[in-house]
Amino acid sequence: MTASTPQHPAGHVIDLLIDARWIIPVEPFRALLENHSVAICDGRILDLLPSAQADTAYRARQRVVLDQHVLIPGLVNLHSQCATRLLPGNHGDGGRVWPTRSRPLNADLVRDGTLLGAAEMLRGGVTCLNDVHAFPAAAAQAVLRLGMRATLGLLVLESPCAYASDAADYLAKGLAARDQLAGTERLQFSLAPYAPYAVSDRTLERIATLAAQLDLPVHVRINETAHEDAESQRRHGLRPLERLRRLGLLGPGLIAAHAVHLDDQDIALLADHGCSIAHCPTANMNLASGIAPIADASARGVRVGLGTDAAPANGRNDMFREMRHGALLGRAATGDPEAFDVHTMLRMATLNGAAALGLDDRIGSLRPGKCADLCAVRLDDWLPSPCADPAAHLLHGASRDQVSHVWIDGVEKLCHSQLHDIRAGELLDICALWQNRAM
Repeated sequence: MTASTPQHPAGHVIDLLIDARWIIPVEPFRALLENHSVAICDGRILDLLPSAQADTAYRARQRVVLDQHVLIPGLVNLHSQCATRLLPGNHGDGGRVWPTRSRPLNADLVRDGTLLGAAEMLRGGVTCLNDVHAFPAAAAQAVLRLGMRATLGLLVLESPCAYASDAADYLAKGLAARDQLAGTERLQFSLAPYAPYAVSDRTLERIATLAAQLDLPVHVRINETAHEDAESQRRHGLRPLERLRRLGLLGPGLIAAHAVHLDDQDIALLADHGCSIAHCPTANMNLASGIAPIADASARGVRVGLGTDAAPANGRNDMFREMRHGALLGRAATGDPEAFDVHTMLRMATLNGAAALGLDDRIGSLRPGKCADLCAVRLDDWLPSPCADPAAHLLHGASRDQVSHVWIDGVEKLCHSQLHDIRAGELLDICALWQNRAM
């Protein structure tokens, strides 16, 4: 793919011009551009064109030369729980997701944990996250400070915690936070019943009504374990997805996290209703949940994005690792060594996640008119060298450690692997503070 001649006068003044050795724009699928430039103005992508033409086509207020890098869209983490970064077991060796008495749940923990988790993601090329936890207003403080794009789930459970007393209280407090932050740039919300087994029919019906009235996505764990299916059939006489269908929750706005134990009927329900899956390969392996049938779901037309899940289930908010593990698991499950190539996995980690959140008209690919959310990955380090195929190298040779630059809405958030909006020393201080509180 090579962009057409720009429809602007020669020497058109723009904010930023990024020259890259390689660009993988995601749209068109499997496109790889060499020695191309991205022209950015007012936070939007204006043009993609050969770098030789960019010299005469544009006059940039700032120019960044990435002569040994591959430029990709900012990554989209479709299922995360940033606040769990501060919980016991955050090393990813299993364990509980919810706080223990030594570290009780409160807004300060959610704010600081989200700041740590989101900063880790940003350092690794993530520009948009779909996160869920109690105290969503506190989580919003963290992502807004970093200037990231986020969909924050309004958690709903029947069981009480320090945040809310029952399902009605969770909904009331979540919706109040949404109203308080309405119109905030780069921030949107979802309704997030924790899982079907944790929420009553009455509450799920209320969530379905609110989702339709307010045009909000629904973010819910589905069939993460085999036990969930057996328990749902014992209690309700239905598999979890069929129960959600009867309660009016299936539709294009539903994001089914994990979706490990699906049968053919489950996959058909997801496909027929336009639902999305947030595939969490590392967490699923770590918790021995199983291997999600992603090949079958994709073949049926189900949209699949990637997520990291909670820190106790994973240990790293690392979307490069999710791409790699997703590819390897997919190949092992199908017996096809050519399945789940880099372009497929990168699409899952960008455009598919954006589409699941209703943001694919703005982010997820490098196309003129879209927001300038970009990630640059260095391929000149000796560890992943030599580089014969930059696309394959992105999946199997590089890692989040090679992410050098990140832009959100054309604003630089990471430069030479250093975060702009928060110092590493402050992040270390937060870690020390909460570690001391737990002792």
